Amino acid sequence: MFSSVVIGLASTAPAYSIAATLGLIVAGVGLQAPIVTMMAFVPVLLIAYAYRELNASNADCGTTFTWATRAFGPRTGWMGGWGIIVADLLVMTNLAEIAGIYGFRLLGFDALAENRLWTTVAGIVWIAVMTTVCYIGIELSVTVQRWLLCLEVGVLILFAVTALVRVYTGAPPTAIHVSASWFNPFEVSSTRSLTSGLLAAVFIYWGWDTAVTVNEETVDSSRIPGRAAVISTVLLLITYALVATSAQAFAGVGSSGIGLGNAGNSGDVLSGLGDAVFGSHGPGIFLSRLLILMVLTSALASTQTTILPLARTVFSMAVHKAVPARFARVHRRFLTPTWSTVGMGAVSIGVLVLLTTFSGNIVADSVSSVGLAITFYYGLTGFACVWYHRKVLTRSTRDLIFKGVLPGLGGLAMLSLFLYATFDVYADPGYGATVVDLPLIGPTGGVTVVGLGALLLGFMLMLVISRGHSEALRLQRSLLPHHLPPQTALDESAARYLPADSGSGVGGDWFDVIPLSGTRVGLVAGDVLGHGLHAAATMGRLRTGVRVLARLDLAPDELLSRLDDLVEQTAHEQEADHVPGHIRPHADDAMGVTCVYAVYDPVSGQCSLARAGQSLLTIVDPYTGVAHRPQLPPGPPLGIGGPPYESTELQLPPGSVIAFFTDGLLQAADGHDAGLALLAQVLADHRQPLEGLCDRAVATLLPGPVDEDATLLLVRTRMLDPNRFAQWELEADPAVVGAVRTTAGKQLGDWGLDDLSFTTELIVSELVTNAVRYVGGPIQVRLIRDTTLICEVSDTGHTAPNLRHAASDDEGGRGLFIIAQMTQHWGTRYTPTGKTIWTEQALPTDH
Repeated sequence: MFSSVVIGLASTAPAYSIAATLGLIVAGVGLQAPIVTMMAFVPVLLIAYAYRELNASNADCGTTFTWATRAFGPRTGWMGGWGIIVADLLVMTNLAEIAGIYGFRLLGFDALAENRLWTTVAGIVWIAVMTTVCYIGIELSVTVQRWLLCLEVGVLILFAVTALVRVYTGAPPTAIHVSASWFNPFEVSSTRSLTSGLLAAVFIYWGWDTAVTVNEETVDSSRIPGRAAVISTVLLLITYALVATSAQAFAGVGSSGIGLGNAGNSGDVLSGLGDAVFGSHGPGIFLSRLLILMVLTSALASTQTTILPLARTVFSMAVHKAVPARFARVHRRFLTPTWSTVGMGAVSIGVLVLLTTFSGNIVADSVSSVGLAITFYYGLTGFACVWYHRKVLTRSTRDLIFKGVLPGLGGLAMLSLFLYATFDVYADPGYGATVVDLPLIGPTGGVTVVGLGALLLGFMLMLVISRGHSEALRLQRSLLPHHLPPQTALDESAARYLPADSGSGVGGDWFDVIPLSGTRVGLVAGDVLGHGLHAAATMGRLRTGVRVLARLDLAPDELLSRLDDLVEQTAHEQEADHVPGHIRPHADDAMGVTCVYAVYDPVSGQCSLARAGQSLLTIVDPYTGVAHRPQLPPGPPLGIGGPPYESTELQLPPGSVIAFFTDGLLQAADGHDAGLALLAQVLADHRQPLEGLCDRAVATLLPGPVDEDATLLLVRTRMLDPNRFAQWELEADPAVVGAVRTTAGKQLGDWGLDDLSFTTELIVSELVTNAVRYVGGPIQVRLIRDTTLICEVSDTGHTAPNLRHAASDDEGGRGLFIIAQMTQHWGTRYTPTGKTIWTEQALPTDH
């Protein structure tokens, strides 16, 4: 806890923040600087609660990037991460400039401190040194921070106490006594002034969230970082209120000399106050030098702790494929992000050089620009907290307040500050030290150009980088069923697909409901390894393969075997296409795919199943509501090789609920078994509509955003009404042909389908005759009245007839051709005891 609080406090750099910001606050609000400094604490504290709650729910070093991604999607999350990057990069230029100035002053080189070239060179050196410290590791970072922070706070308190004592004992000419009006915000002259002061004051609190950024390297990461963030902001409030009040009482708000309103000192108010407060003789020289050292160490400490969240935010974005993956590399020895730390240090140096040539007052302009980025991503964090926890806000009063009300108010406050400052206060050409003449807009304040321009640059980068995710998601959606049409074998069906909440979250999970011959239905759910466009395309290829093979009426084990052959053949073709010396083609994502395929027959109530890889299947008994997982014969994932696939038969009572799902559905539970138990609890209420059960299952098992995509398919079986089908068992005797033809015609008459009697009798006569002539053995004839009239003839033979055009002198071969012309569809499916030839005829329009 202590180390986390130390990092949170050191990241704000109290001495540096006061030195760089107090003059800007006074310039905006005058004598009300103390109360404005305290008022800025309120929205910051509200956002600190948002950080605490989000960290407790999902500890991730990406903070706003990760949380906004999970709440609002990858594009919004990307902009949240970019806001952190912009704020950190801009403040690095300010920190480096301050460190360079105070470094020279500490050594007595005041002339160099006034030279921009030398202060820039010194700033580059300091960034390089602090980047090296952060690269070595956080333990060294904490050790350094403890010593720097203790020195900083001690000297800061000594400065404040000495200033107040001198005000009331030997008051300097600029001194003014503390007044109650200083703490009355209604004394501020205008809303513009108040906004300008608040935005600058928000900056002095910024940095405490570093304690949350390093949560993955903190013991008890779900509790300590969040509490440390809140404690840090409260301690900062006390420190800033004391220092701001004492400095204003001693120096006043005049526009000359050491007055806090002196524009020449707006970016550095403490260097001049040091000599005035401590004196220039005896111990005063030492103390004034110590004050300079304090600001220097404060800037250096903040430089170091700015690199920490910057590098770890980029690291998290790289892990989620929002930026190039090389930024996710971690040093084997130091266990710190290698490319993220070094790369962001180098980029910070580039930004420092760029702004040095662009800005007339780099210290003042960079502080104000940072304020825009801070309010942007702080506000986004507040809203993300509310939306992330929206489903649990009504669980208790505490959840409503700390997860909803307080973060929401903080987000609204930050959003208001951002919009008003960007388009009104900072856009004024008269504000700040830099003006830019923009095409079509005209002269615009440099603060708005830098701050808003950096965010807009991120928006354009986001569109480019997230394009792959959008295309993959669009492809994934287009390849999945848009709706599940009614099936005779099912009372109802419902499905959900949830893509992961990250830039790489689109995966290859899929489901399908496939109509088969004889009113049967094929059910499938599968999971392709990997993410992105390749996984989505592979999913589409496999889903198409399953549908084609299913229409061949293959048994589940045979279908998986054929699909496995397809995957292996594709992999061999890709390997054969590889040219030595060229980059190896992308590995086939279908290698290692898990899949469950089932065929349900509503006439018999039998369900045949086979699996490739892990079986994620649950069946709910319609009478007891008890969910059980059938033990399917093991089968290897597709493309891996291994023992052959094997089907198993289950007898399902009507009304059984079958749940097909991928392992992504269980990712948020405390273990695989706990997830299955939660799913069983939801499915126990199986008599509810399946659409509602789907929603409840997703809400229960995945209450928040997810790291992996997930699929859930629910179906409720039913048995075909006995009045809708008829079947007869026949002997292999030519005499039965006429009898069964007459019987079939009578059955059609009972169904009111006399118009189909002639064609149906012809079909039955031809198929039964062929079975008697070429196969022998027992023969079964079945008629099914569904959306079409289905006629099935089964025998013990395993040879399928072939459709062909008979020659004019052929004595046979015309029967099957005639049948094909008289029916909508026909085909052959194999069974364990032989084969079944089936036909479908359209029903009359009045049926």
